[in-house]
Amino acid sequence: MSEVIYGINGSVISVRHASSLAMREMVLVGEKKLLGEVIRMDAEQTMIQVYESTTGLRPGETVEGTGRPLTALLGPGILGSIYDGIQRPLNTLARAQGAFMGEGQAAAALDEAKKWQVTMKIQNGDTVQGGQIFAVCPETSQIEHRSMVPPLLAGTVSQVVPDGSYTVSDVLAVLTDRNGQNHPLRLAQTWPVRNPRPVQAREPISMPLVTGQRVIDTMFPIAKGGSSALPGGFGAGKTMLQHQIAKWCDADIILYVGCGERGNEMTQALEEFQDLTDPRTGRPLLERTVLIANTSNMPVAAREASIYTGVTIAEYYRDMGYHVALMADSTSRWAEALREISGRLEEMPAEEGYPAYLPSRIAQFYERAGYVDTLSGQKGSVTLIGAVSPQGGDFSEPVTSNTKRFVRCFWALDKSLAYARHYPAMNWTDSYSEYLDDLSRWYGEHVAHDFLDLRQEMQQILHEEASLMEVVKLIGSDVLPEDQKLTLEIARVIRVGFLQQNAFHKEDTSVPLEKQYKMLKTIDYLNSACRRLLKQHIPVSLMTKTGIFEQIISIKYDVPNSNLALLDTYPAKIDAALATIR
Repeated sequence: MSEVIYGINGSVISVRHASSLAMREMVLVGEKKLLGEVIRMDAEQTMIQVYESTTGLRPGETVEGTGRPLTALLGPGILGSIYDGIQRPLNTLARAQGAFMGEGQAAAALDEAKKWQVTMKIQNGDTVQGGQIFAVCPETSQIEHRSMVPPLLAGTVSQVVPDGSYTVSDVLAVLTDRNGQNHPLRLAQTWPVRNPRPVQAREPISMPLVTGQRVIDTMFPIAKGGSSALPGGFGAGKTMLQHQIAKWCDADIILYVGCGERGNEMTQALEEFQDLTDPRTGRPLLERTVLIANTSNMPVAAREASIYTGVTIAEYYRDMGYHVALMADSTSRWAEALREISGRLEEMPAEEGYPAYLPSRIAQFYERAGYVDTLSGQKGSVTLIGAVSPQGGDFSEPVTSNTKRFVRCFWALDKSLAYARHYPAMNWTDSYSEYLDDLSRWYGEHVAHDFLDLRQEMQQILHEEASLMEVVKLIGSDVLPEDQKLTLEIARVIRVGFLQQNAFHKEDTSVPLEKQYKMLKTIDYLNSACRRLLKQHIPVSLMTKTGIFEQIISIKYDVPNSNLALLDTYPAKIDAALATIR
């Protein structure tokens, strides 16, 4: 049964007395079959948000229900794909229609003709549960795709095909539930994007997501299964930092959601991802990456859905037992889509025009992060890193402040640092991580027992420098006592030699934790050696003239990651340099 359009307000249309539709049901709107979703209903009127441009749509055209909510198609072939916000494959549509995609155009999210070499993991007569792996196939050279029984199904296997080549739509097995109803099992399955996929249990956070970026791994670490906000104004380097994390972090799968970003920036990101080489395997990084592109000139409703599409795909690979990192760039544009849709629905606005339910929507997104025991009996995680683009760099605006409530890691990017060419431009006084206590045992076992103590000491020096700089701005540094002058010099070594990192230098673009620890040890030794000279009334000016401070700053370039034993020679170099001033 179809309904009739009564009114059109931008991307929101209204239908009168739509008794055949249900809340959150996907619908096909008008002659072009535009995809939409029911978002509000009452006895008189039903409101539908359309995920495509409504230009040319007229009252009187029909609306047909599909009987299901907005879903993602999950199966082999997702990796390496580029989708829009509602999982339409952009490469497939571009080949079929050219550069400009018309309204109502659709294509299957997965290649339905491609055959996969499938190995069955179940036999006829087996009893299976939801989430159990029933077949595997090589999705890429790196990732084994593990097809699972849909989470809400359980029963006895009554038919199984032999190992061989099959498409995503072929029936590989038939499951008979306890009511005697048969359910076909295929390589592909669907899942409502707004519903979190079920898990067996949530595990405590205990393992860091190692990114190779010193300011993150050492100063403000994020855990696997954790969540982080990455706020920063225009030009602060959010996208660049996310690219670095995507390339170098130790996650198995990367999802990049370009949510409302500028078209040229999104194009550059897509091109760069396709050219990047995976440092772990030497293969293209795209083989373990999924890209979701929804630029600022695309319909806002699809932008709102893109976040949920991305996190649903992330949960799907998590359920296979993989560690997944999702980069959302940016959640501010997503929140703006919520605000625009809310305005068209004539809802009561809250702060700065955002809907009153903005905090709950942000919470729903970040709560889907986690380190879990999956239904398949394996451990997997989804780590969420959401970029925030506050207007004018104002961190007190609603999206940033509400995001801060629901994440435990806050990487505040500073535009002044970016303009000074200090990258990553992460402000060490405004940023924080609440995962340090959770990760302390891991760092003690896998790096060094005193790693976090050294980190705390360096953080303290940076905070002391921030306080001293207020004095220096007023009266200059010459009037400071020698110990405070030394604090400023050591802080400079930490800032320039440790926190600042060159993404284009082969030795500095990504740094292993062992090197990070030894760099901290070297800086700490320099600090201690200079403090001893201060007790002998030797001024800091003579210490800096030895050039040892600049040598320590250059460690990041001079010591290759493949020969960290060179770092063990630096204490002797420090002693030799400081001995020349006696």
